[in-house]
Amino acid sequence: MDCNSTNLSFEQTGYFSKIILDYLNQSPSLLPFYKHPVSMEGIRAAIAARESVQPDRALLVKELQQQYVGVNTSARVQQNIQHLLQPNTFTITTAHQPAIFTGHLYFIYKIVHVIKLADRLKKEFPDKHFVPVFWMGSEDADLDELGHVFLGGEKLVWDTRQTGAVGRMTTKGLDKLIHRIDGELSVQPHGKELMQLLRTCYLESLDIQIATFKLIDALFAEYGLITILPDNANLKKIMDPVFREDLLQQMPAGIVGKTIEQLSQEYKVQASPRPINLFYLKDGIRELIELKDGQYEVRNTAIHFTREEILTELGNHPERFSPNVILRGLYQETVLPNIAFIGGGGETAYWLELKGLFDHYQVPFPMLVLRNSFLIVEKKWQEKIHKLGLQSKDFFQSENNLLTQLVSRHKNGELKLKHELEAAIQVYEQLKNKAAAIDQSLTQHVEALQARTLKPLQELEKKLLRAEKRKYEAEQRQIQAIRSAIFPRNGLQERVDNFMPWFALWGQEFIQKVYEHSPTLEQEFVILEES
Repeated sequence: MDCNSTNLSFEQTGYFSKIILDYLNQSPSLLPFYKHPVSMEGIRAAIAARESVQPDRALLVKELQQQYVGVNTSARVQQNIQHLLQPNTFTITTAHQPAIFTGHLYFIYKIVHVIKLADRLKKEFPDKHFVPVFWMGSEDADLDELGHVFLGGEKLVWDTRQTGAVGRMTTKGLDKLIHRIDGELSVQPHGKELMQLLRTCYLESLDIQIATFKLIDALFAEYGLITILPDNANLKKIMDPVFREDLLQQMPAGIVGKTIEQLSQEYKVQASPRPINLFYLKDGIRELIELKDGQYEVRNTAIHFTREEILTELGNHPERFSPNVILRGLYQETVLPNIAFIGGGGETAYWLELKGLFDHYQVPFPMLVLRNSFLIVEKKWQEKIHKLGLQSKDFFQSENNLLTQLVSRHKNGELKLKHELEAAIQVYEQLKNKAAAIDQSLTQHVEALQARTLKPLQELEKKLLRAEKRKYEAEQRQIQAIRSAIFPRNGLQERVDNFMPWFALWGQEFIQKVYEHSPTLEQEFVILEES
């Protein structure tokens, strides 16, 4: 698999929000909401901040070793786990829920990004160690989001009636989807390798989080990636003071609420805090805890606690308390010696709401790095694009704009009435001067005549273009076919497609090529073209 890459600014793609573009451009309006700029200077500052606040490294390593029991991981992963005992070792982290078969392509891209950045920092700071980490959001209960995958344009849905945290669900029923995928991908050069991987990971694991854990390790262990499962009683004990304040005083809601008041003056709010930002997690349920008339009630259940009872429950069973989006990042950064968090646009937007919360609990706020984005263009589509005289980057435009560009170039501007319009304007300017010399009030009459004359000319220009476009029906069909292939469902490829077809074609080399072409701190969109 040989590839060439072209980088674009995120702004050029037209797919990213104002808050993200302003963050990338270091807009002054966002400076109060984060700590470190995305630069090597920012990394140095993040390291210094983290050196002064150390997590419980011994506990972290003990729990990681326990999680990796029975997993035939790489020596590099084992070494990285041991490195975490040392105060000069830091993590670069990304996070995602355990979507079946990894969900969308960006799942792969964000993991490769943390690996690439960690490798770069090892060279920049040879006296320190940097470990790439995947923090699995296995307590998420959104099965609608996590229980499907797109393959060849078709949405394949896991048929299960299980409820609660997706990571705790059994893998029952996934054998049918794997059989369906096998029928489509096993004929590819690395298809059988892929299918064996899916069967080993999913059909020989008790639950989704273990299956996902094994799949990630199989794909990325050689790069030294550590996966951490935060659905863990011992790790959650560290958060006891925060969880108590959330339950008793609703402290996080007040802090984040003040930040949102400021942020919402210019930007859309990504995530809003609740009075209590914890879910109750037990026996197939993950439901919000709500305080009503002095009682702690678990929404949509008959479960309730007094103040004393819920504190006892927290002390005895911390694993039954699951942080929501407001507290999840704080939990992650309390457990890990982290200096940079790599997330998507939505994640970065809600992290910008959290700095005040981190300040309150004296936890270092990491550098926020927008994850890499890729558009992969296969050779067959490239050839069609080049035959049209276009480039892959042109396809970020609408089909109509692409056709206009194509037609206008072929006609060498013949369809533009620029000269005619300029000539008409010149005539009316002369008339205005004559009229003004006689009576100044007549100029308004001339301007009205000019407007009535220019409008039909402008309409004629549009009609000429539309008429010419009709002669390009074949080209229009080609543009539609190309765009629907590389922008499935009229969206970014990485937000729809899954990694499996690419892995079936190219095997581990697919991940290696993404690694080779991944930026680290450059914050650019990458078009990856098969050559």
